[in-house]
Amino acid sequence: MTKTMIALALAGAAGLAQAQATPVGLWKTIDDDGKTEKSLVRIVEAAGLLAGKVEKIFDATKQNDVCKDCGDERKDKPILGMTIIRNAKSSGDGTWEGGEILDPANGKVYRLRLKPEDGGKKLEVRGYLGPFFRNQHWVRVE
Repeated sequence: MTKTMIALALAGAAGLAQAQATPVGLWKTIDDDGKTEKSLVRIVEAAGLLAGKVEKIFDATKQNDVCKDCGDERKDKPILGMTIIRNAKSSGDGTWEGGEILDPANGKVYRLRLKPEDGGKKLEVRGYLGPFFRNQHWVRVE
């Protein structure tokens, strides 16, 4: 293998690692208890901001649930297909902040911080409400 081929291979691997170190992708959400798999959320980036939408709900009895307690335009809308993450932006240190995340189970909207972990295989999702916060650790699906 020539030095050029090795350099290209390393550059490609670095690019893949960098892509995996962002929250962009499909994530399996895990409830605060650290065990219960709840849904799949796809996070996308547009114009430097992240948004996340519920693509699948694992509990078959909740497939048709709506956000009864939401206080905005999402009130009484189906949770499946709902955008629950909005407007997070890179803080430049590997975390994404400044946006919000909705808990459709209770209608609460939290300030948001997303932090990729374990080489991008996991995502720490922290929602702030005043001085209090909740953490979840999501697992990358793709």
